[in-house]
Amino acid sequence: MTAYYNEIDPYAAQWLRNLIARGHIAAGEVDERSIEDVRPDDLRGFTQCHFFAGIGGWPLAFRLAGWPDDRPVWSGSAPCQPFSAAGEGLGFADERHLWPLYFHLIKERRPSEIYGEQVAAAAKWLILVRSDLEALGYAVGAMPIEAASAGADHFRDRYFFMGHANGSRKLQPERPIAKQWGRPAHDGLRSMVDAPGFGWGEGWTEHEFRSRGFAAAVASIDGCQYVECPDGKWRRLPPPRVRWLGNGIPARVAKLRALGNAIDPRPAAAFIRAAREAIE
Repeated sequence: MTAYYNEIDPYAAQWLRNLIARGHIAAGEVDERSIEDVRPDDLRGFTQCHFFAGIGGWPLAFRLAGWPDDRPVWSGSAPCQPFSAAGEGLGFADERHLWPLYFHLIKERRPSEIYGEQVAAAAKWLILVRSDLEALGYAVGAMPIEAASAGADHFRDRYFFMGHANGSRKLQPERPIAKQWGRPAHDGLRSMVDAPGFGWGEGWTEHEFRSRGFAAAVASIDGCQYVECPDGKWRRLPPPRVRWLGNGIPARVAKLRALGNAIDPRPAAAFIRAAREAIE
């Protein structure tokens, strides 16, 4: 067993065990305790440690990026509810702001590399994370990525970050990540987006779109939103705040909650590859 997984939700924890049993993620131990009960010594002997592990999005992303199971790394995407637009907006005052507990383990164990993500609206949270990690001597890199730019049919816009223990300079990829994926220019489609008849859709102005760090082109046609993907195709996005009921699916509430809290491994894998390139 090379990996340690910490996940407090029993349903998601069993999902992790199923993925391990099928060989989809690194073999390891699933710990259902709260992170506040985890002690630094509990992590001795593990090559990889994944906190707030959910249904294994980060471990899968590492495999997609070509990261061997026996290569040391930590991952952790702390709960987004304190900073999400769909939450209560309590921010650092929310009891689910668990970065300080996670940071304590990082401080005591000093992993060589750390990866994580947070909702794109949590800029102040990211400032805290960067400050804490840099105070320990980590080189820190971060960038906003929407999942649609990595082949997904949805936004799921997130800040991805990483910390590298061997250095103090900030990491910046030498070329934009969209170019790395070979995205063509599509000048014709870009001009179509700028046409007055398309607009930007209810609740989405161009300014709001750009201010959140989105790089892909977006257009609205007859009230439906479309995003330009890396392969040059335009794909329709679901309306905001849609709640899928999944009628007829066994244990659908637990499954949808687990999926809703999961990260999309595709942009995570792209970020891992870009970060490794910047380091190497």
